[in-house]
Amino acid sequence: MASDEAEARLRTWADLLADGRLPRFALICLGVWLNAADSLVTATIMPSVGRELGGYGYFSWATAGYLVGAILAGASAGRLSELFGLRRATTLAGLVMVGGCVLSAAAPDIGLFLTGRLIQGLGSGWISGFSMVAIALLFPERHLARVFASVSGVWGVATLIGPLIGGVFAVGGHWREVFWLFAAQSLAFSAAAPFLLRGAKAATGGPGIPWTQLAVLGVGVGAVAVADVAKGAAASLGLVAAGLLLLAAVLWIDARARVRLLPHRAGDLTTICGSGYAAMFALTAASMGFAIYIPPLLQSLAGLSPLWAGYVIGAESLAWTLAAFAVAHQTGRWDARWVRIGAVSVPVSLVILAWATPQVSMVWVVLGGALLGAAFGWSWSFMSRRVLAALSEEDRAIGSSAITAVRQTGAAAGAAISGAAANLAGFSAGLTPDSARASAVWVFAAVIPLGVVGAWAAFRLTGSAQRA
Repeated sequence: MASDEAEARLRTWADLLADGRLPRFALICLGVWLNAADSLVTATIMPSVGRELGGYGYFSWATAGYLVGAILAGASAGRLSELFGLRRATTLAGLVMVGGCVLSAAAPDIGLFLTGRLIQGLGSGWISGFSMVAIALLFPERHLARVFASVSGVWGVATLIGPLIGGVFAVGGHWREVFWLFAAQSLAFSAAAPFLLRGAKAATGGPGIPWTQLAVLGVGVGAVAVADVAKGAAASLGLVAAGLLLLAAVLWIDARARVRLLPHRAGDLTTICGSGYAAMFALTAASMGFAIYIPPLLQSLAGLSPLWAGYVIGAESLAWTLAAFAVAHQTGRWDARWVRIGAVSVPVSLVILAWATPQVSMVWVVLGGALLGAAFGWSWSFMSRRVLAALSEEDRAIGSSAITAVRQTGAAAGAAISGAAANLAGFSAGLTPDSARASAVWVFAAVIPLGVVGAWAAFRLTGSAQRA
């Protein structure tokens, strides 16, 4: 009994933040915030950017370039932390982010603005990737569920507040100040990292950088990103298919490479890492249509203002955050159960949204969105913890940083697939009542198979026969 009580005390929030872990915890949350919020902020400022810099034709490139940079950076973060050491690499990542933000803030034309967004993607991807490495290396296993719950909570909050921050500045015509704000936060992150990450492993040199895998990954992610802005549904679908084939090729090449980008057997669905990454990729991809397409669809079908449509998105974010903290204390059998409950909730929520959105049944739309958010709040921290626990000491850095890259790659793929489905339904030709209703069905119906695949992989992840 006494040992059980002692174990319980070691799994509390108070113990998580004890022994000097609070500053590190705050730094990690700031890093995740910078990655999440900056990736979303352009949703509301791009009209202002377009008016001032004449870049209306490049709206989507601001997001696409950022994603390509962020995914490549997140994928390489593990190897770079070995090469430079976690403290130095994290400090440099913050400075790269500062440089990208300053370039976008001061850009006199759309070309330099987009270059700044690409550099921001690299900086924020490294920041987020190094934050995952810090979690893996600096926090005891007993605290990982709460740490990842907090990371999920930060993502949920950023989903709502990121576009809101952009909107507040854009209304006053001050979109450049958004990037000055993020530059200041990134500078603070960079300045704090050397002090707060003391005790992290020094540079070991590692085996090197997996340039071939990164090159193929860059082309694959680029194809997926361009698919979202390609003219015509056939071109979009072709680019998505080509991009996914190249992503699969990365797994094949990596398994045979001397210098690996991913942990051993990362593409093997009979392993914890393989099934975990597959679940993360597929479930994230399945969820992307809600945040991207619900606002314009509800504005067209229900006559909602942009603000009220944003509140519907906020229901997903709020449910995500509340669910993550509600289950953060769970251990034993319940962590596997919450992974399964959350994973199954994703395709269920998509079915609800595909039915309710074209009928403008607002109660069910909000409930479907909230269930989608709660699905990730319930499952994400436990999936991440299982993957980390299965990593060997050799693979701990690259395996933890891969969580960020897998998530963002899934987001890019899901956005492209939902976009292609919407365009096939007539979205790209303009939102009439008919095209809006058709798009409201297919944006969600097209990714239900991804949700089912993600749930299947999550069940494999939590199965008793899994091996590291």
